[in-house]
Amino acid sequence: MSQKDLYIYNSLTSSKEKFKSLRNNSVGMYVCGPTVYSDVHLGNCRTFISFDVIYRYLAHLGYKVRYVRNITDVGHLEDTGEDKISKKAKTEKLEPMEIAQKYTNSFREILKKFNVLDPSIEPTASGHITEQILIIEDLIQKNLAYISNGSVYFDISNYNEIDSYGKLSGRDLDNIKSNSRDLVSQDDKKNEFDFALWKKAEKNHLMRWNSPWGEGFPGWHLECTAMSKKYLGDEFDIHGGGIDLKFPHHDCEIAQCIGHTGKQPAKFWMHANMLTLNNKKMSKSTGNNILPNELFSGINDQFSKPYDPNIVRFFFLQAHYRNELDISESAIQASEKGFNRLIEIINRLSLVQTVKTKNDKLLDTIKKWENNCYDCLNDDFNTPMLLAEIFNSNKIINNIENNVTEISQVEKDYFINLFDIFLNKILGLNFKKDKINNDSVLEILLKLRDNARKHKDYKLSDSIRDELAKIGINLNDKD
Repeated sequence: MSQKDLYIYNSLTSSKEKFKSLRNNSVGMYVCGPTVYSDVHLGNCRTFISFDVIYRYLAHLGYKVRYVRNITDVGHLEDTGEDKISKKAKTEKLEPMEIAQKYTNSFREILKKFNVLDPSIEPTASGHITEQILIIEDLIQKNLAYISNGSVYFDISNYNEIDSYGKLSGRDLDNIKSNSRDLVSQDDKKNEFDFALWKKAEKNHLMRWNSPWGEGFPGWHLECTAMSKKYLGDEFDIHGGGIDLKFPHHDCEIAQCIGHTGKQPAKFWMHANMLTLNNKKMSKSTGNNILPNELFSGINDQFSKPYDPNIVRFFFLQAHYRNELDISESAIQASEKGFNRLIEIINRLSLVQTVKTKNDKLLDTIKKWENNCYDCLNDDFNTPMLLAEIFNSNKIINNIENNVTEISQVEKDYFINLFDIFLNKILGLNFKKDKINNDSVLEILLKLRDNARKHKDYKLSDSIRDELAKIGINLNDKD
């Protein structure tokens, strides 16, 4: 277990800061979830896998983590002002909540394939309308929001008298343009950068609720403020999401929260960078897009064969979560080779012969390697550096195989357990569940036997020969 401090990059301060939880050994973490109007794309999956690793590591460090990841099933508007879910409901001739449930189920199924753990709480925007209305009423009372033609807008000008809007993204009002989701009914606003807290529902709008201002629906930004406050309190440890949410979504959240409670909601703001496809932004309109199941089944024209979700997860973790990552078939193929190399390393370790006497010097070497692995994770969850360090374990295993050093069952069990901790429990890579190709195992055994014979370790050589003979593989030693 790591005894060193964990440092996390905070988007709010643009620097790495030492992590210390607000409430003893408990951590509150909120991550913006999907808008469930279509199948989740790979870029979103990368974000949720990144925070899955963060969730896993914090739990591994001994924190009691309350992880809240919402489902946006109302209020996410297109440029036309139409809710994305309502629009899809009309297209598919279903009720809006049927659409929301359909794609919520699909989202969960995909994350299961990626071995992503369930959050502690997965609330929906539609299930927290009352909480959102109460916040709006409070903001109106504080003169930080105003009613206009049945809609309610957050007043940025008045807010800037108590704090600075846009400080997360580093923008100022001279450069801020309206969020595309609020472009409708511009005449209703006092200022173009004010954003909607509540939208009046037009006659043809399917999703609508009663409110003090008439029938309507909440703005997109408000839901996260309401749900993070309800389940994590006015202040919590980590707020995360994709980098595209930094502005305007997270800037708006901060403004709403500070306006409502007078407190900065999250101590750390974390953002996962985007995924590109063939060095271009993913876009359904241009056709430069791929869905997870297309990659898993091999039906996308840009990939020649199916790829296992475990391989894709491994590919994501080979880049730091804050770095942009490009996906292509050559990149996935390289990850597949790397993944198989790790499997080979683990299997070679499981096959090494042990001695009875403990080797304290080797144990110290393994523990030094272990500390190096933790150093990578403690440096803002640096998964690519961790994987590189795990590959470095090959040097230790080579020395054991070549009889440079001996290993007892104590060191072997300790070493194997570390692979389980780093690869399975923290990175979530499901190594124990992977089926190793029989030919690959035979090749490893023959290499071990040849090496044993080379070093005149005939006891090991004969043992491998005899065990293979038991399963019908007979070796003919001519020399």
